Amino acid sequence: MASSDAGAAPSPFRQFLPDLSLPRFTTMKTQDAHEYAKAFMEGGQPPWIHGLWKHWLELFKEPFKGVTSNGKVRDGLFQLEDEGVAIEKVVEAANAVVSLLSDAQKKKTIYHLDAPEWRTWSNPEFLLSNKGIRLDEPDVSAELRAATMRVLEAALSPEGYEKAVAAMRINGFLGELVGSPAVMNEFSYNFALFGSNGPSTTAPWGFSFYGHHLCLNAFFYKNQMVLSPWFTGAEPNLIDDGPYKGSRILTVEEATGLELMQSLSPETQAKAQIYKQMRDPAMPRGRWNHDDQRHLCGAYRDNRIVPYEGVVVSELPEAAQALVTKIVDAFLSYLPAPVRAKRLSQVQQWFHETYFCWIGGFGDEDPFYYRIQSPVIIVEFDHHSGVFLNNAEPAKFHIHTLLRTPNGGDYGMALRALIPGREQGFLWEGERS
Repeated sequence: MASSDAGAAPSPFRQFLPDLSLPRFTTMKTQDAHEYAKAFMEGGQPPWIHGLWKHWLELFKEPFKGVTSNGKVRDGLFQLEDEGVAIEKVVEAANAVVSLLSDAQKKKTIYHLDAPEWRTWSNPEFLLSNKGIRLDEPDVSAELRAATMRVLEAALSPEGYEKAVAAMRINGFLGELVGSPAVMNEFSYNFALFGSNGPSTTAPWGFSFYGHHLCLNAFFYKNQMVLSPWFTGAEPNLIDDGPYKGSRILTVEEATGLELMQSLSPETQAKAQIYKQMRDPAMPRGRWNHDDQRHLCGAYRDNRIVPYEGVVVSELPEAAQALVTKIVDAFLSYLPAPVRAKRLSQVQQWFHETYFCWIGGFGDEDPFYYRIQSPVIIVEFDHHSGVFLNNAEPAKFHIHTLLRTPNGGDYGMALRALIPGREQGFLWEGERS
């Protein structure tokens, strides 16, 4: 790695670099991703995330329903329409990947559209679901890896692709910081395709791309696209050294969220702030956990009930509503421009049933959590304590963000039942008679 600028103030995260002589890191340094995951699954360490993983496996047994505010799915929120996706370009890129897969790789990579494996993405560094191809593995050629990245590039907006690549590079930077590049690197991500007949301009299909701090689930039907659920995070959120020095993500989501909260009247701030402390004694049991901390809609939470909290956006001043729009637009930045515009318009139409809530302080230096939630979208932003860095309290250099489409919208599920020939809905493979 290149050295830092002489005389420059150290990045805030540098005072929290871990002791790499600890057994956690000396052992991790000797393992590849598969050995690391096997040791975790069999050894039960660390216990807090091992227990969470066991809980995830129980949640996975539930049939998909979708995130709701009260346990009841609202129908009629989503419809089939032409969103202007350049589907030919996306299909061409995906088929290029298929053409490069060996027979053995195809068996691991291409699944039925309704296969339950679509729901087995997760954001920790542990390889808990080894489906598809993993881009850092020896059997994945440079050509195949490049072809897979071109699928992301074709499916996402230019700024969305840049954000995804930056998240991957930051993951590689973290792997170097903790001396474990075999477990965490720029390409330690899995890619799987869904749709038995492969990528198509006329039939439904999709892909999952997931790994540490970046998980994207994309569904396509003709010129329509659903990118949900997705997860993007960073620890740290800035590369301060090396060839990608200066890479940083999630700045708009962070700054605009704080600007929104600070712009509100004291009375409205008090209503929006559902907890004053990031780990508040007033929180009910389960409202905070060591891995997800404050956010509610992460991995394996496909059916979570998330009650509305905070203030209604339509009741906020116009300037505040404009900031909500700016935040949502930033969360939608992965989407191609025509899809993004349609989705943003849809979200704005529900401002009368959109809630904004906040946890933590809202001074310039305070870490915080916020959520924007309506019948058609949920976005969450959360500052975290250290997982690899050793800050015991939440800090602004460790961020988790995610997006869900509630009421059955995730994975394009709500749209699937509208597709001709699929009116009876879907069944997971394991439920087929």
